[in-house]
Amino acid sequence: MSSKQLRALAFGKTFSVVFILACALSVTSLPADVEKGRRKVVHVLEDDSGAVIVQTAPGKVMTHRGGSITLPCRFHHEPENTDPARIRIKWTKVTDALQFEDVFVALGRQQRVFGAYRGRVFLEQAGPGDASVIIQNVTLEDYGRYECEVTNDMEDDTGFVNLDLEGVVFPYYPREGRYKLNYQQAEDACKKQDAILASHSQLHKAWLEGLDWCNAGWLEDGSVQYPISHPRDQCGRKDTPAGVRNYGYRHLEDEHYDAFCFTSKLNGRVYFLKRFKKVNYAEAMKACVRDGSVVAKVGQLYAAWKFQLLDRCEAGWLEDGSIRYPIVNPRSRCGGAQPGVRHLGFADKKFRLYGVYCFRKNTDKAADGTGKTKSRGDSLTSTKSNNSIPVNATRAI
Repeated sequence: MSSKQLRALAFGKTFSVVFILACALSVTSLPADVEKGRRKVVHVLEDDSGAVIVQTAPGKVMTHRGGSITLPCRFHHEPENTDPARIRIKWTKVTDALQFEDVFVALGRQQRVFGAYRGRVFLEQAGPGDASVIIQNVTLEDYGRYECEVTNDMEDDTGFVNLDLEGVVFPYYPREGRYKLNYQQAEDACKKQDAILASHSQLHKAWLEGLDWCNAGWLEDGSVQYPISHPRDQCGRKDTPAGVRNYGYRHLEDEHYDAFCFTSKLNGRVYFLKRFKKVNYAEAMKACVRDGSVVAKVGQLYAAWKFQLLDRCEAGWLEDGSIRYPIVNPRSRCGGAQPGVRHLGFADKKFRLYGVYCFRKNTDKAADGTGKTKSRGDSLTSTKSNNSIPVNATRAI
């Protein structure tokens, strides 16, 4: 065997050992690194001649609606004396359907931000080789997977970061009844209630936290699923295991189901408006407006239940004409032994009388030092630690 062949064989063995050790370290240290926010190599080009090597954070980065978050991505190039003005950084959002949405691109000092990200996305610029971007005023639609691509002339490399949101999943159906929504109608219905269609991972997490719902609903990827925590005959047989039941991908236009929606932290507060008498729907809308607010949407009530720990054993109107109330601390005569948002159905808007839940958006003038807004109609709430309740449990009566 020639000397060149021996050197090549030795290099190959050395590279294999280093690669295996790197993989082992990445796997064994992943939870700690995620917790500490460290950044690790997720994809490396083996060619060390002019290659660009990208590092991104494994797992997920977490924030909430209205927050700011850094999508971490670092790179270095070999040789290291490459002109920075020739480095292109591109961020793209990747959907489950493998569709790509441009977010941000920079070439040297020239930068461009696209679509709904304009005015909200900036380079972190923490030093040489930093391709991280900061997303400000995060929206529900920002949830998902992002690709960081760094290009040096003909060489490029990519890494991926998953942006997750703190929030709550809730089932939804309209006044017309159950199983009345095709995919587009389900998507619109969630948006009208200050939410988006939930992803499979969000629904699965909600199921792990106690969500049990015996009606199938659309998810954002076009599949139809439903979570069962307590198997029973009327929900797919009692002898089947608990879990998220999956009907698979359905026809988006012709088939009709309910929806599973997802919402996150509010930029405002939901409160029960104190009144001396109950009101019909039209009177409820006027009462909230007079109090400087609007009638709350379903997603806003769920967010208030989750993040405000809003607890009120009194049924009230919501914007869609449904009657609901939030329970954090279950008690007798308040709809059962489990925490959740109780749903009494859709009432006659003209003749049925209830209280009303209002929503007031935060403003600079209205916010106090704690970021809360004050209202003449705020009601007292009974609260516990957030760890004392299954936060995504949903119950209807």
